[in-house]
Amino acid sequence: MRLAVYCDGAVVVTSPFGIEQSIIEKFIADKKQWVLDKISFFNSIDSKAIRTLSHKDFLENKDIALALVHERVKFYNKMFGFSFNKIFIKNQKTRWGSCSCKQNLNLNYKIVFLPEKHQDYIIVHELCHLKEFNHSRKFWALVEKALPNYLDIKKELRNHELFYK
Repeated sequence: MRLAVYCDGAVVVTSPFGIEQSIIEKFIADKKQWVLDKISFFNSIDSKAIRTLSHKDFLENKDIALALVHERVKFYNKMFGFSFNKIFIKNQKTRWGSCSCKQNLNLNYKIVFLPEKHQDYIIVHELCHLKEFNHSRKFWALVEKALPNYLDIKKELRNHELFYK
């Protein structure tokens, strides 16, 4: 299941087909404080600070993002030596990136709007999934090998996710 709170105050729950209503309600109840904190956060910020991007923005920045990602993957993969299939640039609402079981790296075009250290974190994160397709200790050790301060960067990145829809 997935729970999202948007800057306009909307709360959306997504669940697999057939999940009982009582399970969904318990899931929401368990996340009540998190939801309230997110709504409070959005109420506390200037709505002008939230940037909404269009399909036109995607088209204008897709090739820029692809070039950036190729360059940074090449740089970090010198350290790892992982093999992968293709790199795709996507226009996703909820993810910065993903790594498919076909060993494709999928990155969000909005990465171009982030500071370099956040770009690198996302790219290293997805690269490491080529070796460890999970978030185990082994996975985080790989991330740390390339980015010793990854925990600080990961924490900072959470704030950026809120500002780019």
